[in-house]
Amino acid sequence: MCGIAGYCGVEREAVLEKMAAALAHRGPDGEGFYHDRRVHLAHRRLAVIDLSAAAAQPLSTADGELTVVFNGEIYNHRELRRELSGRGHRFQTDHADTEVLLHGYREWGANLPEKLDGMWAFAVHDRAARRLFCSRDRFGKKPFFYTRQNDIFAFASELTALRAHPDLAFAIDPPSLQKYFAYGFIPAPRSLYRAVAQIPAGHNLTLDLTDLSLRVAPYWDYVIEPQLVADEPRLTEELIDVLTRAVKKRLAADVPVGVWLSGGIDSSAVAALAARQGRISTFSIGFTETSYDESPFAAAVAKHLNCDHHLTRVTERDALRENAALLQKLDMPFADDSLLPTYLLARATRRHVTVALGGDGGDELFGGYEPLRYWQWAWRYRRYLPRGLHPAAAWLADRSPARRDYLALSFKLRRFFRASGQSPKIWIPALLAPLAVAEIADLLGDAAPWEEIYSEAIAAWDSCASPHPVDKMTRYYVKLYLPDQLLPKVDRASMFNSLEVRSPFLDRDVADFARRLPAAYRVKNGLLGGGASKYLLKKALRGILPEEILTRPKQGFSPPAAQWWRTGELTLPPLRYGKPAFAARALAEHRSRRDWNLYLWAQLALEESAIR
Repeated sequence: MCGIAGYCGVEREAVLEKMAAALAHRGPDGEGFYHDRRVHLAHRRLAVIDLSAAAAQPLSTADGELTVVFNGEIYNHRELRRELSGRGHRFQTDHADTEVLLHGYREWGANLPEKLDGMWAFAVHDRAARRLFCSRDRFGKKPFFYTRQNDIFAFASELTALRAHPDLAFAIDPPSLQKYFAYGFIPAPRSLYRAVAQIPAGHNLTLDLTDLSLRVAPYWDYVIEPQLVADEPRLTEELIDVLTRAVKKRLAADVPVGVWLSGGIDSSAVAALAARQGRISTFSIGFTETSYDESPFAAAVAKHLNCDHHLTRVTERDALRENAALLQKLDMPFADDSLLPTYLLARATRRHVTVALGGDGGDELFGGYEPLRYWQWAWRYRRYLPRGLHPAAAWLADRSPARRDYLALSFKLRRFFRASGQSPKIWIPALLAPLAVAEIADLLGDAAPWEEIYSEAIAAWDSCASPHPVDKMTRYYVKLYLPDQLLPKVDRASMFNSLEVRSPFLDRDVADFARRLPAAYRVKNGLLGGGASKYLLKKALRGILPEEILTRPKQGFSPPAAQWWRTGELTLPPLRYGKPAFAARALAEHRSRRDWNLYLWAQLALEESAIR
């Protein structure tokens, strides 16, 4: 796990060093630089696999024709090394997964990513072909930003490293700003800047160094094709088998490895399967506000599994003190207040281990989110309640008494009525949105039509061949929410602390199993709607996890930020983006009757982040 950067243009050694310095937190164990005519690459190293100096990057083949900078881990690197050795390739390192990319590219060219099992963002300089070949992993766990301007092509793991290049311009992109307040994140390939893009998850970028022309193309997509109709005992056995193999692969490292344990189903499943390989260390965080605190459940699971458990309890004062400095580190904002506890957990974990396994991806692949359970209610609402009454229903819900508990019923009702009147294609993003489209126009002074703002969500819905709403909504979670909100949050929170986080649920075999499940195995709907989420996963884990963990309500990993706004511990700085009057009105309403936390946090993250 590392930080990478580079550019194609006139050599300026100090500029490359400055770009690398901006990524020092991603790689505290060393740095390296490469210059070849107009190609300049930089690497910051977090040593996890093959700690020797021979594995340091940038890494080149013996003949110097191929050079790579790589961020991530390749879990099948040993198998690929054996295959490539059998084809005549000669390796210089003992077991560095980085070197597999060099020989794999020489053998398979642009088809290399299809052979990889892991998480990655890398760039290979092919001197003979005058080409830069770049790739990002299937789910987008590792970031890759790039820009082409002023006869320069530049890339980096974070936008702050790109901004270190003095010849690049960074102007805010108004449509991206609108999408930020509509989604809570900026969907790839966009970034917040007009001239900067991201390689989308599951895509490659090929740059022709002769004229800096580039092509971005997909090599993989999460296509939901329900096929598995075997009996449930056989499916549960197969699911535990693929998950066990995924966990085992991710325990391999030359440094200490632990497991994040929240007490929810996904992280508990990872911990349970890891514990089968030997005694493990688990890590959790707890809040003094009890309705937001999952630590008793995590402790119960750790005791059940006989883990070496580490609990970090966070007071309100501790969290608030850290929050301002954390947001100022962000290279691109996202409206998820769980960034704060994730960051604090990563910092506590890094005191003991260098690598942690987490449960990310379980909700997205196996139907863990509440909206998937209640789509029938939204369907009936839209079908049977006259459209002319939808605004009135939303107005009444907005004025229901506000509760201050975690995800109180009043909050859920307001969200439900606001989203259910929308097209089914945008139900999920509208449900999670910091602002409705009309509110975005009020804040920014203008807004595109909803079809344009939510174009990515509409495309995700339309491109799902399955007609089932659960499948279509699952595709949204996998194609947008996971790579553009959840995984960047975990990447930044962990890498700010030089901690590598691995996700067994995002293993390619686990994902292939999940995409072939009929919707009923993810969400078993009841007669009137509602029903059981993560149906097959929970069934598979019976006898492995305590029953009280399998049956407890889902709880997100969030701090009591909504209360902090009401009590004044959180406030907004002077606005650079949007109308101050709108923000002031939202904050005043939040303190009296309506929960505006999603918007307020989005605005705070935008204002305090490192963008300028």
